Amino acid sequence: MSDAHKHDSHGHDHDHDHSHSHAHESDSCCAPAQSGAPKASSSATACCGTSEAPVVQPVAQLGKQTTTGDGVRTPIRIMQMDCPTEEGLLRKKLGGMQGVTDMEFNLMQRVLTVTHAPKEIEPILAAVRSLGFTPEIANSASSQEESTPEPAKPWWPLALAGVAAIASEAVEWAGLPTWMAAALALVAVFACGITTYKKGWIAIRNGNLNINALMSIAVTGALVLGQWPEAAMVMVLFTIAELIEAKSLDRARNAIRGLMQLAPERATVLQADGTWQDVAAKSVAVDTRVRIKPGERIALDGKIVSGRSAVNQAPITGESLPVEKAEGDPVFAGTINESGSFEYTVTAAANDSTLARIIHAVEEAQGARAPTQRFVDQFARVYTPVVFAIALAVAILPPLLMGADWFTWVYKALVLLVIACPCALVISTPVTIVSGLAAAARQGILVKGGVYLEEGRKLKWLALDKTGTITHGKPAQTDFVVLSGMKEAELRSLAASLAGRSDHPVSKALTEAAKRDNVALRNVDAFEALPGRGTKGVIDGKLFYLGNHRLIHEQGRCSDELEARLSVLEEQGKTVILLADDREVHGMFAVADTVKDSSRQAIAELHDLGIKTVMLTGDNAHTAKAIAAQVGIDEARGDLLPEDKLKVIESKIGQGGAVGMVGDGINDAPALARADIGFAMGAAGTGTAIETADVALMDDDLRKLPRFVRLSRSTHALLVQNIVLALGIKAVFLVLTLTGAGTMWMAVFADVGASLLVVGNGLRLLRK
Repeated sequence: MSDAHKHDSHGHDHDHDHSHSHAHESDSCCAPAQSGAPKASSSATACCGTSEAPVVQPVAQLGKQTTTGDGVRTPIRIMQMDCPTEEGLLRKKLGGMQGVTDMEFNLMQRVLTVTHAPKEIEPILAAVRSLGFTPEIANSASSQEESTPEPAKPWWPLALAGVAAIASEAVEWAGLPTWMAAALALVAVFACGITTYKKGWIAIRNGNLNINALMSIAVTGALVLGQWPEAAMVMVLFTIAELIEAKSLDRARNAIRGLMQLAPERATVLQADGTWQDVAAKSVAVDTRVRIKPGERIALDGKIVSGRSAVNQAPITGESLPVEKAEGDPVFAGTINESGSFEYTVTAAANDSTLARIIHAVEEAQGARAPTQRFVDQFARVYTPVVFAIALAVAILPPLLMGADWFTWVYKALVLLVIACPCALVISTPVTIVSGLAAAARQGILVKGGVYLEEGRKLKWLALDKTGTITHGKPAQTDFVVLSGMKEAELRSLAASLAGRSDHPVSKALTEAAKRDNVALRNVDAFEALPGRGTKGVIDGKLFYLGNHRLIHEQGRCSDELEARLSVLEEQGKTVILLADDREVHGMFAVADTVKDSSRQAIAELHDLGIKTVMLTGDNAHTAKAIAAQVGIDEARGDLLPEDKLKVIESKIGQGGAVGMVGDGINDAPALARADIGFAMGAAGTGTAIETADVALMDDDLRKLPRFVRLSRSTHALLVQNIVLALGIKAVFLVLTLTGAGTMWMAVFADVGASLLVVGNGLRLLRK
């Protein structure tokens, strides 16, 4: 199942838009059609164009192009592309090029992947350079690699601009000559606004009304009208606010970057001469032997070959308690070895570890637009041109038609231009979605796109596989009953001795229980497996049988009393085996797949959230009902083949609300694909599950399901709050401006204030 192409039976697509919008899409201010990644920046690059583009350098070959059926796919890293504004410019510029068929934007990693005709890459790179950007052909598959960061910009020009703007205001207030206020204002505007003007001119030249273009027009208009202090203050406030916004949005980017830093860069590796040496983790090959000391962070995925320890797996699975690890157990890169020391063999290279897959999946998810985000993008495409048209009408119509004062109405139009930028609205959705994705990842819940983060709140039915999901997936002895005069210890010893010669899961359950209780085992002679029935063997010169109900029935040793006892255990969903000799049945043992403690709590929490549950299993109906009753599941379906599970999911889909499916096996794949949201259990270390599931629960704790639903509901609530805040603040200042009460600096405060407000509100999810 591809999370990019998941269709339902009604023929419509769930639209997992991996930001590969086609080149003909148009954009306006702050790139209303944007990637799912938030507007973010390094300290050197303020978002929405407040930083200088570096000098154009030759293209660095960081990766290879790939050929697909649609053409050549080339990943291009653009270090200045960290904001929807830049994406809008690139879409408009490259969208008109004949050789470009598709574009995918990952603003978080600053990577643009272009699908184009062969031999068209040079014109594409030239077009990118014409916008003032520096393109590098990058390897998007290795998105953890970062280009060299740009040098930090000096702080003094902004400080000078601030002082000059305040001085200009003071000069005018004191009634000093106008030329002094004008000179100080021009110093302020040019000290901090040259970059805005440059980017504004590029945007206007390319027919794009982004924030830089609108701010350049507004400030220039204020200067022409002689509003010197106001023009200076607007440019200074805009620059400061953009820098603050960039710093705030860095938190969303760093939430994912923090995952990359979990795995140490070096590992202690066994050399050919038998010595141990610290080497770079990314150079370590599969099957290499690595040693870990107490307190060290594990650098690579592997399997323990000697030693034992407790490992804190919280960074991968979200488990709160350390997990005991011994020989044969898997360990994951980024987890912390707590107490003991052990050696393990590497099972995956650094760029293919579970941690690397998680990071890649979260990055991909950031590029997928959620439904609310698509709505906001479409709204913003219309909003900016409409407000721009209103501003033109306000500037021209009242003076022409009613003889009103040109100065007053042109000034109002300039204020409207500042209000016209929908930055706060556009940035509110991706930063909230990315914060939600990061918060989920920290809890060991890997969500493969904003669409699922939003859909989770709509869940009404949740179907769950039984084995390995609700239960441990490993049979365990639950009961034993002595039916003859034989002593309990002897009964268990005889049964365990016969079971120890078989590799059947039920026999293993008896053997493990005997080992746990220190039951002594005996020698078995003439052992023989009885297919479909059990086993037999001679112990201390006497023949014993250990088998199922069918074996005892065929030997004619069943009685009404025995049948009644068997029936009680079987109705509880347990498998019963009996120990007998040639004359009588000495005892019975019940084995069952035991329920996880976390399952009961998870189901109760799901019910509290208003979600109904149904269990789907291939086991018999008795077992299904017994397990469902133990954990409180609403409905149980047994004796199901994979296609039967699919039919149950389809029947639930028509009952209103979203339907989820939780499973951990191949036989669940059709149902997982058909459900609105497919949850993969215990996905840690399982590359296929991480790549194909809509939501991957990194361990096998079902309590992550209600956590996911609650996070989804919180995310949706914040999205609604942010949209209302952004539009509400714009509406208030639109009315104030038209009534003559709004000023340009107030409009700047409203615009950047709303942006900071929605960003801060969205980042609250990181604290959950």
